[in-house]
Amino acid sequence: MAYDRDLAERIRRQVAGSDDVLEHGMFGGLAFLANGNMAVAASGEGGLLVRVDPGGPEPWADDPRVTPMVMRGREMRGWLRVSGDLDETDLEVWVSRGLAYARSLPPKSR
Repeated sequence: MAYDRDLAERIRRQVAGSDDVLEHGMFGGLAFLANGNMAVAASGEGGLLVRVDPGGPEPWADDPRVTPMVMRGREMRGWLRVSGDLDETDLEVWVSRGLAYARSLPPKSR
């Protein structure tokens, strides 16, 4: 399955003007990296992938659209899949959350 190009464009608009954000094709999707750290992605399996603090609070625990990301049958700590339709406000919250965590990590060299 190809990633949702409309979702990728909506993410692109949300990160516009952020000098530290780059796009990179990964795992069949389109990822957005802050300082070299993956923050969010339009997933090749559908939906939005979001990087979060694996040891942080989980304010999204009651949101039925949110599940842990699973890769090759293994749950990936610190990664969430957000499925379903996201309005611009919801998308902004998730993109901001992913960017904030990615920016808190040490920069990776380019």
